[in-house]
Amino acid sequence: MLQYFLAVVREENISRAADTLHITQPTLSRQMAQLEEELGTQLFIRGKHLSLTEAGILLRRRAEEMNELLSKIEQEIEQQSEVGGVISIGSGGLLAVQVLPKIMEAFREQYPNVQYQIYTNSADHVKERLEQGLLDFGLLLEPIDVTRFDYIRMKERERWGLFMRYDHPLAGREKITREDLLTTPLAVTDRLSIQKELESWLGLEFSQLNIFAYYNIVDNAIWLTDQGIAPLLTIEGAISRLEGERFVFRPVEPELSMTSVLAWKKFQPHSGAAGKFLEFLRAFL
Repeated sequence: MLQYFLAVVREENISRAADTLHITQPTLSRQMAQLEEELGTQLFIRGKHLSLTEAGILLRRRAEEMNELLSKIEQEIEQQSEVGGVISIGSGGLLAVQVLPKIMEAFREQYPNVQYQIYTNSADHVKERLEQGLLDFGLLLEPIDVTRFDYIRMKERERWGLFMRYDHPLAGREKITREDLLTTPLAVTDRLSIQKELESWLGLEFSQLNIFAYYNIVDNAIWLTDQGIAPLLTIEGAISRLEGERFVFRPVEPELSMTSVLAWKKFQPHSGAAGKFLEFLRAFL
């Protein structure tokens, strides 16, 4: 029934969804009414185009996650006899991620039927998808709770600093001090665990900074920097590809750096391609 529900969501119309499913419109209408009755809530706002209630939006998200998980299970079953299929890896913008492409390339030379799915988001979102079984591996910036994971700690250090336009008043500095940060409007991470680390380094409450905006990944806030509104307080790896004539990165002083871990879910049987890749990772790293 969830497949029927997702078809209606995609088409925003019962009749069109029924056509794609090769069933009659009354049959599909009854299925959706039955689904709402079983869940005890309204899923659709009915009009010229169907739209979702808050409950409907939640169900769509969970149904899509279930589809992803079922797809991964099917792939893993298929991969038991032959190493192939999709290996999913999640990461944010980290210097440590630059280690992975060579490993992925070398592994695929041995197993040419393997493909990769790359997911980019903050460490908290990557961790959530690891816990749900939607990712095989995740590269996570510490500090983060890894009690439910096995992991390899990466050797690369992730330096903190200020990312700004070349014509920003602080762009001429070699290092950025605590005092510089107190007088500058900033875009900062919304991760609470990272904020605590920054507070410890600053020696004051995070709220005492002149915070213009919060970001979950820096790509969502770069336009603030591009327009000269607020530089980003971030790690170097998140913006290293963007440095050039228009932007500069200046590390903070005293230096603040963090480590990252390449993690996978504990007690999760890694068969097929993911299992082989894990063996390869261990040997390589």
